[in-house]
Amino acid sequence: MLSHTLQQGLRALALELSPQVQAQLIRYVELLQKWNQAYNLTAIRDPQDMVVKHLLDSLAVLPYIQGTHFLDVGTGAGLPGLVIALCMPNYTGVLLDSNVKKTRFVQQVIGELQLSNVSVVHQRIEDYQPIKLFDTVISRAYSSLALFYHQTMPLCKPTGQIIAMKGALPTNEIAELTDISMTIKTIPLSVPLLNAERHLVVLSHG
Repeated sequence: MLSHTLQQGLRALALELSPQVQAQLIRYVELLQKWNQAYNLTAIRDPQDMVVKHLLDSLAVLPYIQGTHFLDVGTGAGLPGLVIALCMPNYTGVLLDSNVKKTRFVQQVIGELQLSNVSVVHQRIEDYQPIKLFDTVISRAYSSLALFYHQTMPLCKPTGQIIAMKGALPTNEIAELTDISMTIKTIPLSVPLLNAERHLVVLSHG
């Protein structure tokens, strides 16, 4: 069962979520599976795999979200932004993507799960001008760290941070970050039930 897999992962991550939030996370997976058949939102088809590779992968970054106002760039089907918003009701977030099919799906999930602390924006990152700057800017869809840094640094508070979710440690991409004014930190992540490398690259002024 999907809920059993989620609970197993939560125990491994030492995360406590209410039964209501757990039910919402499972409902999100069900919606993703349903919409995926028509809109091809994710390459992952099996709902059990979605729990591990989407939910648990996103839940593993929760301890590293700084501040209470976050931006998920290239959110795709809402990852990790929807998971962060569900688990952190006191946080506010913006989920940004240029793919209209994906932003429509994310809007549908926000409505169905009655999330009031997050909004979705259909726009390219180059054109996006937020009302206020963000404490944390995060993405798990960017191909280049250098591009991610240059495009999102103007959206980040001076005290904020930029987080890139990566698989194997992107040594070459980190080496390309030669002209940046932020400190680079890499954090290995252990995602329960996932036999694959995961790392966070955190850029901050701290």
